[in-house]
Amino acid sequence: LHRWTKRLAGPAYEDKIDKLKIRANEYGVDPFGLDLEFAKAAIAPVLWLYKHYFRVETHGIANVPAGRVLLIANPSGQLPFDAAMIGCACLIEATPPRIARAMFEKWVPTLPWFSSLFPKLGQVVGTPENCRRLLKQDETVMVFPEGVRGISKLYAQRYQLQEFGLGFMRLALETDTPIVPVAVIGAEEQAPAIADLKGVGRLFGMPSLPVVLQGVPLPLPAKYRIHFGVPMRFTGAHDEEDAEVEKKVRQVKDTIQAM
Repeated sequence: LHRWTKRLAGPAYEDKIDKLKIRANEYGVDPFGLDLEFAKAAIAPVLWLYKHYFRVETHGIANVPAGRVLLIANPSGQLPFDAAMIGCACLIEATPPRIARAMFEKWVPTLPWFSSLFPKLGQVVGTPENCRRLLKQDETVMVFPEGVRGISKLYAQRYQLQEFGLGFMRLALETDTPIVPVAVIGAEEQAPAIADLKGVGRLFGMPSLPVVLQGVPLPLPAKYRIHFGVPMRFTGAHDEEDAEVEKKVRQVKDTIQAM
């Protein structure tokens, strides 16, 4: 896998990846379970998808500043290939390279295999405390404020942003973190949903169960275009009234919708 990664990424990749540092313990993992050596190898299939399957075009990656930052993006496509593609862009396209720590839904750890794979790749259960700790460590944190509402949309609702949660904005205010809006174009076409069997999904402990056009949620080879917007900074108290926080959240949402 290491050799495959090097072939896909080119000679500059090894120099960039050597600059990555994590707060590893004696077992080589950080407090959230990120295993950098494992991640270096495991990126190979993700990188192949990035370059050859989804044929990702990345725009505005220079807008992602060094240091702590919140990447706020639109989720879609039933399975989190969009998050993987954003993470891949941050690793191989950004200078300096960084590992984007995605906040995933609390029910994901109940899934076999993913419950151990995601932490090794640096992904973290999306609780406010986890996000706060990562930002205070100057990490790049990826948040999808639509949550399940975004990934389980029907095809007729494609590119129509659903309601955003307020938590990411309160954390940005509390930690003085810039927000980079990210628009993912193409993922809405990878697994068009024609129905959502929420009742059946709940029987399996899942918040939704979309029925996709191709029968199984394996992605179609839709072309991705990922746009990183200009950083947005907000001021104010993190514990102010919801109505005031919603105004700031609306600015981020409107920016992504326009992108």
